[in-house]
Amino acid sequence: MSKTYVGSRLRQLRRERDLSQASLASTLGLSASYVNQIEHDVRPLTVPVLMKITEVFGVDATFFSRDDDSRLLAEIQDVIQDQEISPSPVELQELSELVYNHPSVARTLVDVHRRYRTIRDKLTLVTDTRRSGPGAQTLSMPHDEVRDFFYARQNYLDDLDHQAERLAHDLNIAEFGIRDTEAAIATRLREKHNIEIRTQPDLGDTLHRFNPETGTLELAARLSTGQRAFRMAAELSYLEAGSDISTLVSHEPFTSEASVNLAKRGVASYFAAATLLPYGLMHSQAETAGYDIEYLCQVFGVGYETVASRLSTLQRPNKRGIPFTFVRVDRAGNMSKRQSATGVHFANSGGTCPLWCVYESFAQPEVIVRQLAQMPDGRNYLWVARAVRHHQGRFSDTNKLFAIGLGCESRHADRTVYAAGLELSDAAATPIGAGCRTCPRTNCAQRAFPAINESLDIDAHSSTIAPY
Repeated sequence: MSKTYVGSRLRQLRRERDLSQASLASTLGLSASYVNQIEHDVRPLTVPVLMKITEVFGVDATFFSRDDDSRLLAEIQDVIQDQEISPSPVELQELSELVYNHPSVARTLVDVHRRYRTIRDKLTLVTDTRRSGPGAQTLSMPHDEVRDFFYARQNYLDDLDHQAERLAHDLNIAEFGIRDTEAAIATRLREKHNIEIRTQPDLGDTLHRFNPETGTLELAARLSTGQRAFRMAAELSYLEAGSDISTLVSHEPFTSEASVNLAKRGVASYFAAATLLPYGLMHSQAETAGYDIEYLCQVFGVGYETVASRLSTLQRPNKRGIPFTFVRVDRAGNMSKRQSATGVHFANSGGTCPLWCVYESFAQPEVIVRQLAQMPDGRNYLWVARAVRHHQGRFSDTNKLFAIGLGCESRHADRTVYAAGLELSDAAATPIGAGCRTCPRTNCAQRAFPAINESLDIDAHSSTIAPY
């Protein structure tokens, strides 16, 4: 092992656990002076100390790897490459050192840039539409804030996940099919919480509605068994873990009530999935089945999107699954959901890459497509994608079609059924990028916009396969 200095990372870990240097040293069986020297990059991290840290704190060894900062590095590149902010280029090595040695500063810069972009977009909206009064939008960014809330926790909430697993055990969910699971949750709501459950033939655009004052939970008749169970489990989470959800969310510096409420709903949905697909059972079934999403849908009786999303949360210390990135994209390229336990990064503007297999899946709904994709940093990812349809209640209703993508680094590919028969060499990888505006590839025929950090050099009398 080459010399690895991890002072800022160890300090971050210690502060996250609210430990003093002396307490950390005692826990690791080291002297306080030794820990102090590691934190100040006087001494490198040794393999025995690394193994002790991963064992005691349950972090992956890649926590101390420069590669683990790839997403943050990509995000800070977005900031620096925005010519409205920084017209002068900054060397990648300088940015890498900033991210590695001062990750908190880098995250602050990313957050400031995101706030600037949001304010700019909102002001543009106000200017264009002359909106004012009570209906005007506030300068908040709830979806970005909630996404970062989950990303900072590697898309895994340990205490709530264990609590949901205990609830699943009490309900004997591991022994049931989805119909019996639905019945068990309904019984729990009725008998323990005095909730009356009604199935309504027509709730309009509403899929479920709970009135805490009357204790009535209404469910749309068009929901499938798994969908009904999920929504009941989400409301059950507020009743059985409401104080824990509120406490968890209250510790995050959200900037608006909308962000707080969206975070609570996101955590409640997490709890519901962790109840219907309890961690131990889900992990063992996923490992045995090679992370076969369609097979797991049959085992647990829930939809493709629910299973794919749950797979991206399997990051329990000492029982980790594959670190996946989960995305949901529409045909216009809007990314309405993204959850990540990996360092993969998507641009916040300019769209994603048209060469990405997630878009190919729209041409073959309900069929899984696979792709070995290579990002500009040289990393290869295995992506599987499938288009799914959502809730068409009436003939006149607008059809909802989304592509669900699940990706992991190619080093994990052999643990999945999706690697079978797929060439995993660099030569077979499709070069893609995070988005045209930030992608450095110069010879891409699909490029829609020039890179924002490159000046255009146009020869009026020659052309290439790339438009810029």
